Amino acid sequence: MAAQKGLWDAIVIGAGVQGCFTAYHLAKHSKRVLLLEQFFLPHSRGSSHGQSRIIRKAYPEDFYTRMMEECYQTWAQLEHETGARLHRQTELLLLGMKGNPELKTIQATLARHGIGHECLSPEDLKQRFPNIQFTRGEVGLLDKTGGVLYADKVLRALQHVICQLGGTVNDGEKVVEIRPGRPVTVKTTLKSYQANSLVITAGPWTNQILRPLGIELPLQTLRINVCYWREKVPGSYSVSQAFPCILCLDLAPHHIYGLPASEYPGLMKICYHHGDSVDPEERDCPITSDIQDVHILRHFVRDHLPGLQPEPDIMERCMYTNTPDKHFILDCHPNYDNIVIGAGFSGHGFKLAPVVGKILYELSMKLAPSYDLTPFRMSRFSTPSKAQL
Repeated sequence: MAAQKGLWDAIVIGAGVQGCFTAYHLAKHSKRVLLLEQFFLPHSRGSSHGQSRIIRKAYPEDFYTRMMEECYQTWAQLEHETGARLHRQTELLLLGMKGNPELKTIQATLARHGIGHECLSPEDLKQRFPNIQFTRGEVGLLDKTGGVLYADKVLRALQHVICQLGGTVNDGEKVVEIRPGRPVTVKTTLKSYQANSLVITAGPWTNQILRPLGIELPLQTLRINVCYWREKVPGSYSVSQAFPCILCLDLAPHHIYGLPASEYPGLMKICYHHGDSVDPEERDCPITSDIQDVHILRHFVRDHLPGLQPEPDIMERCMYTNTPDKHFILDCHPNYDNIVIGAGFSGHGFKLAPVVGKILYELSMKLAPSYDLTPFRMSRFSTPSKAQL
């Protein structure tokens, strides 16, 4: 769509799920919003593409579990508004050794918030999930709210609704300059725009945009290998057979997670929650060395999911943008309070995007935030390093 002339209420940079939900909330409140995306949509260069993500209320931190209550409501509302099925409940099975402190903390959080869950002994696990092999005496925690979000469908639905509500989505426009002020000026490869406020949700490209504005956040960009493993017997681990999502807490240095076969028929998605540090522009460069995370996943599949082939059938790529503590950054620029930053979603932000977008909308409009933002302030880190202006 061609951009309207004049002053925008807000410009949002980055049309991943966080930027889309920010624009969605702005448009919902009748604000003139422009959503800019450097790549042509749809694309697979960032963190929001692909067909599936896990949704859950199981978190060690109260603040995420609290936010997820509203997230589920907004996901349902978006389904109603678009007529598209964006979510499927499957339950989430968390696995760990007895006494695992993270597992105990998550169980306590679920209990405190009155969220349906079930603690499973090794014997319970063997009876309930005969197609999972338990060799180390693991115990389980079942989050009954767990399920799958259909990520690509979510992005299409959001972009459609934003335009229906009067917002503008311009793709293929890379931001090349930001001039702070009132209004703030945003120059792209095609033209210049002005707005009362600016929201930056640029994922792995966040620091590239922030450096000319005088700050650099402690963000690490990781390339994640997204692996799909074929069922030996079709349907063994499928969503249609009510197989749950899986999150393994202490079988490797980082979590291993799995989603039932759905997006690719007969293929279960199993990934390692970590990767190699890369520049986002080099994400698709060939990998010459052996891949350590795939070794870890091979062992996991061999030991726990004997009904899957031992080698991945498909391997895709995704980007994480991690903070040191793996919590988000939702804050205003320290020198320009009409520039808002949403960053560092650390591989677990998709499910929380409805509330993240609401918070970024509130910050951009100078409204009182709906949630305590203490865990998300950039001041929790050392002062952002000054870039050369």
